Amino acid sequence: MQLAMTRVESLASDVAVVAARKLPSEALLCGNGHHPAIRVSIEAAAAADLLIVSTPIYKAAYSGLLKIWLDLLPADALRGKTVLPLATGGSGSHLLALDYTLRPVLHALGARDILDGVFAADAQLPPHESGGFLPDATILDRLDRALDPVVARYAAGASQFRCSA
Repeated sequence: MQLAMTRVESLASDVAVVAARKLPSEALLCGNGHHPAIRVSIEAAAAADLLIVSTPIYKAAYSGLLKIWLDLLPADALRGKTVLPLATGGSGSHLLALDYTLRPVLHALGARDILDGVFAADAQLPPHESGGFLPDATILDRLDRALDPVVARYAAGASQFRCSA
């Protein structure tokens, strides 16, 4: 997700990061959309023009934590937004999870401009000495191709957008 954010942040007027793992677990599990932290996360998604949705893939599906957060979004919360789905997984055998599990939920929430998803297997993200990961060239290329429509739309400087991830 950070890599995608880096690719578009110079074009964005505002960037908000919503890390579901940092939201209060009790509020998430109880579906408490009125909890202040949950409300702020939903408002960040509502304000975004571009939403980058990133998840690990477990057992051929996106994370339950992401599902809980998506369930708290209002109906049609993603209408009029551009959405970039990103995922990581242990092997390429989980590649289609983006299309078969996450994309339908994003579509059900109103997203119609869903960019090509980018999946990275663990082997494509070797650890870097800085403590992060260094994606291989194929991941960078796929990410750039997925973001081409966003860059083309906003690079001319005609307008900026708000991004949430």
